[in-house]
Amino acid sequence: MTADELKPKDHAEAIALFRAQLIGPLLCRDVMSHGERSELLRELSALPVKPPGSPVSRMYAPTTLERWLYAYRKEGLNGLKPKRRCDSGHGQALCEQQRELLLAIRRERPAVSATLILRTLEADGRLPKKLITACTLRRLYKQEGLDRVSLSQRAEQPRRRWQAARPNALWHADVCHGPAMRIDGRSVPLRIHAILDDYSRYIVAIQACTTERESEMLALMVKAVRLNCLPDVLYLDNGPTYCGDALRTACGRLGVTLLHAKPYDAQARGKMERFWRTLREQCLSHLGAMTSLHDVQVRLLAWLDRHYLATPHASLMGRTPLESYETMLEQRDLVSEQALRQALTVRGRRRIRRDGTLMVAGTLLELEQGFLSGKLVTIARSLIDPTELPWVEHEDERLALHRVDPIANGQRPRYRRNRRGIDAVPFDPPGALLAELTKRGQA
Repeated sequence: MTADELKPKDHAEAIALFRAQLIGPLLCRDVMSHGERSELLRELSALPVKPPGSPVSRMYAPTTLERWLYAYRKEGLNGLKPKRRCDSGHGQALCEQQRELLLAIRRERPAVSATLILRTLEADGRLPKKLITACTLRRLYKQEGLDRVSLSQRAEQPRRRWQAARPNALWHADVCHGPAMRIDGRSVPLRIHAILDDYSRYIVAIQACTTERESEMLALMVKAVRLNCLPDVLYLDNGPTYCGDALRTACGRLGVTLLHAKPYDAQARGKMERFWRTLREQCLSHLGAMTSLHDVQVRLLAWLDRHYLATPHASLMGRTPLESYETMLEQRDLVSEQALRQALTVRGRRRIRRDGTLMVAGTLLELEQGFLSGKLVTIARSLIDPTELPWVEHEDERLALHRVDPIANGQRPRYRRNRRGIDAVPFDPPGALLAELTKRGQA
């Protein structure tokens, strides 16, 4: 880098250097009387100078030069840099009529963006182009309380306390992120799945897992239904765990209405969030170093049984969740295992390979019925028991599928077809040629 390339880094530094050069005669004199300084200030104010970036020359008042002198002595070159106005970026270029026009349009049409308002007014000629930017207009709206956040809060209807009419009328289900665990030297996430009864705040099912997939939610729902009964409504959030086809299909078959809360509306899930807060404060924050999901599950159940379910709840008029929920235990109608199995059976169409095998959920399976090889069949699988193998449904029959055993298949006797009809007639072209050669050799 040469000396010619040494320039001010920005316009503010260029202005500061210009001002320092202008008041240079005042700085080079250490001792100066008040009269001498005033005379020198008047002389400097009479000199026409051209500021950086300005096409014309101008002169500065003695008071301005004196203010620059004091600023330089106090802060050095930084004291001579131009300061940003406190109202900069707040539409000071707008006149009163233009400001009122922009505010009136916003009040009348709160959903319209600032960019569209500015572009429309400039196109209509009611606002000069490039007078203000869209960012400046947004800051003006925020200063006047007309930004979208403030307007949405005003338009929001006041919330009222609500509650289900009876137990099992409405269940909330959600997942909570707990502290990480150390299992076999690895850090494993902790996810707590729970279902809460709206009327009694009773926890109908809870399970500690390491994932938050739809399969965990289905297993928890089956567990809750087996212990209690079917709810009228299942109220969930919009996470991927609760928006799958399997959950929607299962609820539809069981006659359970599936509802999802509005996105970004945490207040709608207040009862579930309040339970998670209590769980964190009284249980999860005191787990310590857990090494297995079994240890976490045991502590969760102990806390529920000995504390949460037996503690009077303020929203239940002093009753405990267990007391409020027990009123329905004698009147509940348990769901049969057959109904659960039918509701949680999923089906799909697959083609059987020529060797009688097919792949289902990453497992290679085979079918004994060879006449279905190469054909499209219906594969059924129950989600109640993940260890149960799928099966084939063909003409109202249930055909079992087995895992492929290559060793057993290698020892299986090979099927040979009996020769019939034309296959029974001997036909051996190489043998005929060999016989002909033999005859020639004997001759």
